[in-house]
Amino acid sequence: MVSSRGRRSRSGLAGDVPGSAQGSEVGIWCRSGFAVIAGASVVLVAAGCGTSTGGSAEPSDTSVAGQSVAPEIPDKFDPCVDIPQSVLDTEGLHSTNSSTSTDEMRRGDIAWSGCVWVVSDGYSVSISATNLTIGMVRDKAVPGAREAIVHERPVIFTQPNGATSSDCTVNAELVGGSLEFLVDNPPSGRLTGDQDPCDIATRLAEKVLPLVPTDA
Repeated sequence: MVSSRGRRSRSGLAGDVPGSAQGSEVGIWCRSGFAVIAGASVVLVAAGCGTSTGGSAEPSDTSVAGQSVAPEIPDKFDPCVDIPQSVLDTEGLHSTNSSTSTDEMRRGDIAWSGCVWVVSDGYSVSISATNLTIGMVRDKAVPGAREAIVHERPVIFTQPNGATSSDCTVNAELVGGSLEFLVDNPPSGRLTGDQDPCDIATRLAEKVLPLVPTDA
């Protein structure tokens, strides 16, 4: 169940398998604009997927916006291993079994590790463990961000490209980071194109978070 501390969102959209996989790859790169990393060589801008260069190739410390960053990704839940296919089947999700089916990324101090799944003629989702905390997401003050509780865990919803965009990210609190659900639901998807991407992300969180160990 979800108890909302903020306003729910509107309707969204989707694409076919190649389109969804490609859209997810782009979405993963953008990371919904949260990963603004002090001292890193690449800075992702909250307004979308803009970049600026500068600084050293490696961050000078382990802080983001004044917050301490855990040196490692939380490892008590591996989305690629610990989400059974039976759960994925309830959404019609499958792996592309290609280079787009894994999500291994580092931007300065922030790293992600997870997998990508797609619905044929529908949405795609990356579910990844990251050392990005929901506090760091909150501090980005993305317009329209809202918080809730899903399966007794604090979560934060963000749509940096606006409430009419086809993507939505949910970060659910983990010790030392968060579990991130990055949904891309473009408008061409016959099966899910009329669904709100944040509703999809919520539904996925409600199915996956009960699988996460309570001490994670």
